[in-house]
Amino acid sequence: MNRLIANTMTCTLIGLLSMPTMAQNAAEKPAISPTQAVLAHGKRWIGTWATAPQPFMPGSLQRFRNQSLRLIVHTSAGGTKVRIKISNTFGDHPLLIGGAHIVRRTAAAGIDPTSDRTLMFHGRSSTTVPARSMVVSDPAELDVPALSDLAISLFLPKTTEATTLHILAMQTSYVSSDTGDSTADVKFPVAKTIRSWPFLTGVDVAASAHGAAIVAFGSSLTDGDGSTLDTNRRWPDVLAERLQKGADGMTEVGVLNQGIIGNRLLDDSPRRARSPFGAALGQAGLARFKRDVLAQAGVGYVIVGLGINDIVFPGSLTPLTERMNAESMISGLRRTPRTSVKMAALAPMPSASVSTTVTASPWVRASERTATLRSLTNDIILLFFPEAVFQAMEATMSFAVLPHLSELMSKIGMQLAIQPYRSI
Repeated sequence: MNRLIANTMTCTLIGLLSMPTMAQNAAEKPAISPTQAVLAHGKRWIGTWATAPQPFMPGSLQRFRNQSLRLIVHTSAGGTKVRIKISNTFGDHPLLIGGAHIVRRTAAAGIDPTSDRTLMFHGRSSTTVPARSMVVSDPAELDVPALSDLAISLFLPKTTEATTLHILAMQTSYVSSDTGDSTADVKFPVAKTIRSWPFLTGVDVAASAHGAAIVAFGSSLTDGDGSTLDTNRRWPDVLAERLQKGADGMTEVGVLNQGIIGNRLLDDSPRRARSPFGAALGQAGLARFKRDVLAQAGVGYVIVGLGINDIVFPGSLTPLTERMNAESMISGLRRTPRTSVKMAALAPMPSASVSTTVTASPWVRASERTATLRSLTNDIILLFFPEAVFQAMEATMSFAVLPHLSELMSKIGMQLAIQPYRSI
């Protein structure tokens, strides 16, 4: 995708929200009932991988017929029981899945056949996903290692348009020739490769009652724009790695990437005639929050990184009259349902011409009552995190993980400070 969307900018608003009672009251009608999050023997479902559904890009609609998709995903937390989520969120017609398999990936489209599992849906090997809906598979017994690759294969017997997908996968997946069901094939008949995730939006694993998931909810920086293909070096991936390899016993914590490139907090994807993106930049963060955050299995924390596109789109992809102010974005974040903001920061802007006004509040410690975003952050970026996850979070905002942030900061002479959250 064209990297014009905030590619040289970092997130404007970042917030960490704690939701300790999420399993009981996640949403009025979540895609997954909160009661389904509890398993026998003190186990519960937590997300180990997820991605946000998007509409297709204009002129880029993929079509499949009598073909199988082998979609590659990278886990965060491990488990011994697994299930997947298939989304038809933006489809106008039912989606027929003729068969589905999950297996540990070896390399490219190769799999470990001893780990192959047929996925069932209410006891059947096929399922139909209604328009504007999603389905969850039955649980399958499978040893899923943390930080490992899985291959999820879906058979599409009828002509199927990928109206629901995640566009910026930064991961190579595989499409078979039109020769029927290849979901169980060890040697997958690759006809072409793709760098998107059609229909697949989640993988959950069974964890103990202490397990939880962290949702990274943002735009291009979270989505992985600028990271290296097939290396899993988006910052949520690095956070997952730190949690798994740390000495603080946080191995049963999944990290779910719900970033969408070009996404905005308050408004949907711009629909101006000259925009090449159509609806593909996603629904507004406020509109998709329940689906992409609260409905995730075991969600306990959210890292919010939305707002930069609300500021920079006016005058380019949206009319200049739609210029946004920071108070509106802060108010928007506070309207996210049934959460309480625990951390927030303002990050730098690359141009002094941006004059969004911020009223000083507990969000930013500044002597001025009002100032521009740039003047507030001219010397330092302040990021506050709960002490329990501070060590794991520390590396995720490092220069090595965010090279474009490093480049930006060096150009304008800024430095980075990260410290535990205590009280703001």
